[in-house]
Amino acid sequence: MYKSFEDLEVWKRSCQLAVDVYGMLKTSKEFSLRDQMQRAAVSIPSNIAEGSERGGKDFERFLRIAQGSSAELRTQAYIAKKIGVLSHDQFTPLLNELKEISRMLNGLRRSLPHNKLNTEN
Repeated sequence: MYKSFEDLEVWKRSCQLAVDVYGMLKTSKEFSLRDQMQRAAVSIPSNIAEGSERGGKDFERFLRIAQGSSAELRTQAYIAKKIGVLSHDQFTPLLNELKEISRMLNGLRRSLPHNKLNTEN
């Protein structure tokens, strides 16, 4: 098991993802979309951390919220690519990392002690 959220690989990767999103969008003039994408990116590791500190069923709930933020950011990335805010070279690795983070969040959620008997979650 882990001692702190800082030990979780999914938290580390989602923090790096947030930093990457800020870097990709720092010159974007699409202020609304940029701000929304940055908020969604920061929300992923923030919810992992908050849920971890709360523990128990709250952790599961916050992991679901983090997954939702990941899906939100994926949607925004598709839009950003279509309107030319993200290049193909920026979009593809971002999308792949978001999908992997989502899988990692799902795996972490399923590994929680109260979920081990209920595999339908």
